[in-house]
Amino acid sequence: MTGVEIGLTALALMLVLIALRMPIGPVLVGVSFCGLWALMGWNVAWGSLGVIPYQFSANWVLSSVPMFLLLGFICYHTQLTQGLFNAARLWLSGLPGGLAIAAIFGSAGFAAVSGSSVACSATMGRIAIPEMLKAKYHPELATGTVAVAGTIGALIPPSIILILYGIVAQVPVTQLFLGGIAAGIMTAIGYVLVVLIRVRLNPALAPSVADRADMSEKLAALRETWPVILLMIGIFGGLFSGVFTPTEAGAVGAALATLIAALRGSFSWVRFTDAIMETVLTTSTLIIIGIGASLLTRFLALSGTGDFMSDLVLSADAGPLVILLGIVLLYLLLGLFLEPIGAMLLTLPIVLPIVSDTGFELLWFGIILTKLLEIGMITPPIGMNVFVIKGVVGNLVSTSAIFRGILWFLVMDLVVLGILILLPELILFLPRILG
Repeated sequence: MTGVEIGLTALALMLVLIALRMPIGPVLVGVSFCGLWALMGWNVAWGSLGVIPYQFSANWVLSSVPMFLLLGFICYHTQLTQGLFNAARLWLSGLPGGLAIAAIFGSAGFAAVSGSSVACSATMGRIAIPEMLKAKYHPELATGTVAVAGTIGALIPPSIILILYGIVAQVPVTQLFLGGIAAGIMTAIGYVLVVLIRVRLNPALAPSVADRADMSEKLAALRETWPVILLMIGIFGGLFSGVFTPTEAGAVGAALATLIAALRGSFSWVRFTDAIMETVLTTSTLIIIGIGASLLTRFLALSGTGDFMSDLVLSADAGPLVILLGIVLLYLLLGLFLEPIGAMLLTLPIVLPIVSDTGFELLWFGIILTKLLEIGMITPPIGMNVFVIKGVVGNLVSTSAIFRGILWFLVMDLVVLGILILLPELILFLPRILG
């Protein structure tokens, strides 16, 4: 067998194993190792297994991932973000669907200190959904809003997906963070428009709140948002002013969150230990997948499969937009079955050369990719955010009802995605001005 034939056979085997629901990390490692063994022999395969995991894990930028995860888990367990929804609820209660809009803004605020869409959905789900159901909001609107609002967590910095993409694609993480701001804001605005339009068309979805807060209550609620505001100022002020790097920002944020929790009296060793354990487990999973993706990259390069597939796509004489449309459809399809980080690290060794050869900016593509991956977080049958919300509401709302609740938002996601593709300057403007 030629190198390309070995590579294509390995890729086919990998897809079969993933379809059988085997974990992506071990599949990537195992198939890549066996492919290198068949291609270059035992010594090369074993040597790669000894060198590549170290090279990936020793990347200094990667150290920011556990720190940003720890920051998010500390905020979650010590309830530093609870005041966000309460303030948004009081200030926005007069709008149609005000509680749902408050959940969207609360999720956007939590996204600025979390970096995880699952964490956003879990946190805001526990806070906002009971309030909406108590106010007689339709269960589909209440749960669907929070499920989709969680996806903002991967766009607004800090973002774990953007950090990992920056490592693999060798794009500065700070510029990716800046590019993600516009996409995150546009997504939040799009979700707010969906709520306003739906409630205008059918007011029964979100009955108006009878009790209106006076100005003193609203101002008091704003004061309760100080933990998140202080965290945002500390992290982004230091990051974009050059006081510390993106790699250091996560550690600074985690330390600052711990200090704020202690000052508020919500810190305990049990909560801190829980945050550390969740960080260790999540980081370990991500690193295994990343090592597997690095091994796959080496295998595809040595076998010539990566170049073969890139040449095959480019030789079709399709225009850049047609190629991009194919990539978009690929990730929308993968989003139906795979979790985002696994789908990204599985495909980047093949997709990045095609994107680069087609002439698209890797910075811009990173934001488009993140948006695509987050759409996968709410699409059936896997839709991780939907199942997170299901875990929050239990038997109060069915899974199918939550999926129905996200349909209008899914249409808006595709509209926002189309705008970002047709107007790349929306993403590139801030990185060019401030990067």
